[in-house]
Amino acid sequence: MTGSDATEDEDQGAGLLVVVSTPIGNLGDLSPRAVETLGRADLICCEDTRRTRGLLTHAGISGRRLMSLHVRNEGARLPEVLSELASGKTVAVVSDAGTPTVSDPGGRLVAAAVAAGVEVTAVPGPNAGLMALVVSGLATDRFCFEGFLARRGSDRRRRLEALGTEERTTVIHEAPGRLAATLADLAAACGPDRDVVVARELTKLHEEVWRGTLQAAVGEFGAREVRGEVVIVLAGAGTAPPVDEAAMVAGLRSQVEAGASWRDATAAVAAGLGVSRRRVYEQALALRRQDEGDAAP
Repeated sequence: MTGSDATEDEDQGAGLLVVVSTPIGNLGDLSPRAVETLGRADLICCEDTRRTRGLLTHAGISGRRLMSLHVRNEGARLPEVLSELASGKTVAVVSDAGTPTVSDPGGRLVAAAVAAGVEVTAVPGPNAGLMALVVSGLATDRFCFEGFLARRGSDRRRRLEALGTEERTTVIHEAPGRLAATLADLAAACGPDRDVVVARELTKLHEEVWRGTLQAAVGEFGAREVRGEVVIVLAGAGTAPPVDEAAMVAGLRSQVEAGASWRDATAAVAAGLGVSRRRVYEQALALRRQDEGDAAP
């Protein structure tokens, strides 16, 4: 084997995938290391090439090769990117804002690169969820990241049900147009008095960090137009005293006798007593079966 052949063989598989965090609003948050990495990358995978080209221009970087990589084409792009990495190239992956793979594309690429034995590293930096958490004033010693809730259906109901009893602080991303509805659903699942923080337009000119209860948040954000990226930080469920079945039964009976449907009665009692909807729903089912049995000839 000649010397040149040995060098060529050593280059095969010596590629590097770098996950690069970019500003979530304030371009001053682009780190020197991120600029250096993007300036040296052989290929930059990005959600929107136009947006990333603007960021590169701001950083004084030119001549880099860009490839679009977003939720709709990430799977199809994997073979091409892995081929670049296998040939020894350095590939950087960025999202439109923040840290790739966190509610953004890039996760499938990272997993595929790891499976192929490619070295993967990251340039840490801006992240809207973590920023909202650390300025929230809520507990940060234990927290979980929920990302975007499902928009509808059984998956959304299951996740809301779980949040009703989740003891850790929870970070949730939401689109501005769905914020009011999500806050209302959280209030129904977690109780109106649960503390919540709504962070909007972080690091930007009109940054807003609103703090209060879920009930107050429903009134605040249901009454005005909301713009910009939104992060909800939800306080964990406290250790509530046990609620006996008699209280649930009395509450359900009172609601139904007043004309509420079993579904609405369940939601009202769960919120009022601070217990999960599932627990109240099971009690409501038992009461309905009992009533139907009593009514049978």
